[in-house]
Amino acid sequence: MAGFAWAALTVMIFSGWFVVTRFGVTRELRIWDIAALRFGIGAVLLAPAIVRRGSRLSAAAWGEGLLFAVLWGVPFVLVVALGLKLTSAAQAASVAPTLMPVFAGVFAWGFLREPQGRLRWFGYGVIATGLGCLVRAGAAVHGAPDALGIVALVVAAAMWAIYTLLFRRSRLTPIQSAALICVWSTALYLPAYTFFGLSRFSLASPGEIALQALYQGVLMSGVALISYNRAVSLLGPSAATAVIALLPAAASLLAIPFLGETPSPAEGMSIVIIVLGVLLASRHAPARRVSTNRV
Repeated sequence: MAGFAWAALTVMIFSGWFVVTRFGVTRELRIWDIAALRFGIGAVLLAPAIVRRGSRLSAAAWGEGLLFAVLWGVPFVLVVALGLKLTSAAQAASVAPTLMPVFAGVFAWGFLREPQGRLRWFGYGVIATGLGCLVRAGAAVHGAPDALGIVALVVAAAMWAIYTLLFRRSRLTPIQSAALICVWSTALYLPAYTFFGLSRFSLASPGEIALQALYQGVLMSGVALISYNRAVSLLGPSAATAVIALLPAAASLLAIPFLGETPSPAEGMSIVIIVLGVLLASRHAPARRVSTNRV
């Protein structure tokens, strides 16, 4: 139950993130500003967890953190933000979080030899079917989605799934992983962001900057990273990622009052199908059989 509680908190924050990020990239701020706020503020808040006396990490841990930053740091945010700019909050929240558990299950089965069980495979199939219906229903109402935007979101889903599987096998704590992602992302990204003069903060209103700073820097880089890592630790990667697939429903509801993006009845039914797939895919996988030889 604790694992599902952490996953539910993550869903709440992530669903709002798709809405808030699309709100930002369709106004004065750009993708580059969103990434700078997210990881710059996150690094300031979380750096003490890995640099204070008595908590120094090994070189191997820093290397692992660099890999995590590549998978779920600035590159991930930039790819998702590109998908958000070219599609919509509902479409982006439907593709990336929905395909992520499917990728995680397939990767875990193919590379880690972790059995998934018939119900989980069926759940993955239902999730993928619901996603296909959702994209098709959205195209009938809003027009065909941008191909580059969809590809960007699919790539983001694969990156998210790989990070999830690697973190499950890591010895880093949820806070350490979140801190390393933010610190590495800031160290590698902010110099280029400053050198090339990518900032548009002078064009945005103080309220818009404050909203993005709070959501990107505090909630996403701090609370959501830690809560998601905690959910993965308690539930396992397959179950945790399956719960995250509930994001389309939450994000679609939030997009109605804040962005005026109302899903059609067909899109609503597709989301229901995805939720049913989540319920199946989040079930415990069968234990791996261990052969015993009698003497």
